[in-house]
Amino acid sequence: MAVNVLFQPPVVRRERHFRGFDPLEREFSDEELRQRYRFGRETIGYLSDLMRGDLERGTKKETALSVEQQVMIALRFYGSGSHLQVVGDTMGFDKSTVSRVIDRVTDSLVAMKDDFISWPDNQRKNLIRAGFYEKAAFPNVVGCIDGTHIRITGPSIDEPAFVNRKGFHSINVQAICDHEGRFTNISARWPGSAHDSHVFRTSAIGQHLENGYQGIGQGVLLGDSGYPCRQFLLTPYRQPAAGRGQARFNRRHCSTRSTIERTFGIWKKRFHILGSEIRMKPDKACRIIIACGILHNIAIMRNEPEVAEEQLIDNQPQMPPYNEASACESVTGSELPPTNFCNSSI
Repeated sequence: MAVNVLFQPPVVRRERHFRGFDPLEREFSDEELRQRYRFGRETIGYLSDLMRGDLERGTKKETALSVEQQVMIALRFYGSGSHLQVVGDTMGFDKSTVSRVIDRVTDSLVAMKDDFISWPDNQRKNLIRAGFYEKAAFPNVVGCIDGTHIRITGPSIDEPAFVNRKGFHSINVQAICDHEGRFTNISARWPGSAHDSHVFRTSAIGQHLENGYQGIGQGVLLGDSGYPCRQFLLTPYRQPAAGRGQARFNRRHCSTRSTIERTFGIWKKRFHILGSEIRMKPDKACRIIIACGILHNIAIMRNEPEVAEEQLIDNQPQMPPYNEASACESVTGSELPPTNFCNSSI
């Protein structure tokens, strides 16, 4: 027995893994930080202070992540669209840590959505009207509305409902922006098979306008032909008649409404996760979409420059013109479960 003890193989100690680095402690310029994390040093500090109450851990362990590290892990994920493992390898953290941090940061951002995505009051509407009028002389516009499809991994539950007209799985995201490209409303709660008009009709802002619109004095939205024409939502003439100003109306309508299309482009260029594929379940994907919408507005609020990169190819399904019957029939599934709503309030 003594001989066996003497010749037992040595115990192999597990390699110690140290926590990753803090990017703010490195001598990155603002330009280098924006290339990697989409925001400059001051705005990263602002975001960290904003979420400190939610992210600060009640521990004094040396291995605990700082609030700044957590924020920058999430920003790296949103900005790059990379796999969790790649984000972890890049910043020196394991995949499970990256996953938990992204959940925490996303939840913290979504909880403050009403502070950063809100329907304008009357004073703000006057500024928006003036801003839109300067673009193409189209009066009384308080917002431009459109939908965009964010690609996701095909879910295991109700999978066919998420397949859009282009044949890929997506969330149909409805957004309204002002003249500066700031989101004033976002609804991310319907699968890719849903028609834009159906998404609008069932959204909080759609129901608010349908039931509470009090006249032209409250302003109008501009939408494309995928939406129904209403007193509060103007769409282009499908076949403009000659000599009646309808072609001019369409030109000015198109020039003004292009603001939302440009906004989507800037949004997806800053946050590549929106232009690639969100490899998560639909409920988490919806929360990430809203979080990126909040960060987009914060970028505008803090005068962050647009990301100087090539525009990603955005392969969006073509929505057919509004037809009440076909719009209802286009929904093969149902909206996401009520507990998973990520619909910004009006």
